[in-house]
Amino acid sequence: MKPYLIVNPRSGSGRTGRRFDRIARAVRAAVGEFECAFTRAPGDGARLAREAARAGGGLVVAVGGDGTASEVVDGLAPPEGDGRERPLFGFIPQGTGSDLRRSLGIPEDLEEAARWLAGDAERTCDLGRIEYTGHGGAPEVRHFANVAGFGISGVVDREVNRGVGVAFGHGKLAFMLASAKALLGWKDQPIRWRADGGPWTEARVTALSVCNGRFFGGGMQVAPGARLDDGVFDVVVWSGLGLGDFVTKKRMLYDGSHLALPNTRMVRATTIEAEPLEGAQVLLDVDGEQPGRLPARFTIRPGALRVRVRARP
Repeated sequence: MKPYLIVNPRSGSGRTGRRFDRIARAVRAAVGEFECAFTRAPGDGARLAREAARAGGGLVVAVGGDGTASEVVDGLAPPEGDGRERPLFGFIPQGTGSDLRRSLGIPEDLEEAARWLAGDAERTCDLGRIEYTGHGGAPEVRHFANVAGFGISGVVDREVNRGVGVAFGHGKLAFMLASAKALLGWKDQPIRWRADGGPWTEARVTALSVCNGRFFGGGMQVAPGARLDDGVFDVVVWSGLGLGDFVTKKRMLYDGSHLALPNTRMVRATTIEAEPLEGAQVLLDVDGEQPGRLPARFTIRPGALRVRVRARP
């Protein structure tokens, strides 16, 4: 099938646009001719993906970072109750964080990632659906493939999207620098949350992450046991994490052993609801983007995304 590429030329500090000739050559060598469109503004990825699905596209490929992939996934998500087959999702990662690439196991090398598009295999993955408050105060809805949450992670996203550390051209370093800046003077935020309609828990949290995939923040293994196809979120709650902890326990955040820390809690759930307390403005993190704030409701949608994976041997 002829793939339809949705390209964010600004991803990776503009590197995607500058190297698009090389990307095009790699895709053409792997699958032959393709169609493509370039995003110009936030939301274009979802709009173009919906248009491709309506036009009968069979393989829709995000070319960019985690935010680009998240928009394309949102556009490919089937409406509630719609059982019609949707296009396959493909991904050529070219952004800063590369966390969805890690969760899906897609190669970092451009040519190898392009060759994944040539396969005949697919994987069915879950999606997360989030209802939240947009920056303008109106309710909004979108889907996510990897990790969403709130707290310090939303502030880190804001700093990365403002360019903190991105000029270094390395996702892990960019997120480390943005995390250090966000944690300077940080105070845990008051919220209440509950899982699967159970009792509310009031707490002050550093971050709460609703994980479909394993990685966020440029390679931090926030949920080492999460699976993209098990029909449930791994929910990780951090409290009392400061800049000193980030410096001294950084290794634990990247290898997943942070779950053993006393200020970390993990539960599994299909629905998470969260609300701010005391007038707090609690920022969201949705696949590395910062689209709004609490209150929010996160719901799993089992098997809602078809993903192109490595060709069978």
